[in-house]
Amino acid sequence: MVVHPADVQDRDGAKLVLDKARGWFPSLRLIWADGGYAGALIEWVQATCGCVLQTVLRPVGVKGFVLLPHRWVVERTFGWLYRYRRLSKDYEYLTSVSETMIVVAMIQLMARRNIKT
Repeated sequence: MVVHPADVQDRDGAKLVLDKARGWFPSLRLIWADGGYAGALIEWVQATCGCVLQTVLRPVGVKGFVLLPHRWVVERTFGWLYRYRRLSKDYEYLTSVSETMIVVAMIQLMARRNIKT
C-alpha cells in the first residue's frame, strides 16, 4: 500500500505500489486491476516487474449492478478501513502518517478476527 498526494495520477501511483510490492512479493506473477489502469501501464508492469497486469472490465451491454470478479475483495477492504474514524477524512500532513494509520487499522482488524476464532 502506498499513499500519494492527490495530484498523482492513478497509473503513476500504481507504479509506486508495484515498485514497493516487487521487493515484498518477488513471486508475484498476476495482478488484477481496474479498467483505468490499462494502456502503457500494462507494458510497464511486464517489462519492470515481470508480471501480467490483467484488467477486470465490466461486461459490455449489461445495465445495473454487476459483481465483478476479484474487484469485490478491494471494495470489501475499503469498507473495513472506512469504519475507522481516523481514516474517514484526510487529517494527516504527511503521506507516511496516512500509510501508518492504515497499517494500524489493518492490524486491529486482524487481531480482532484472530480473537474471535
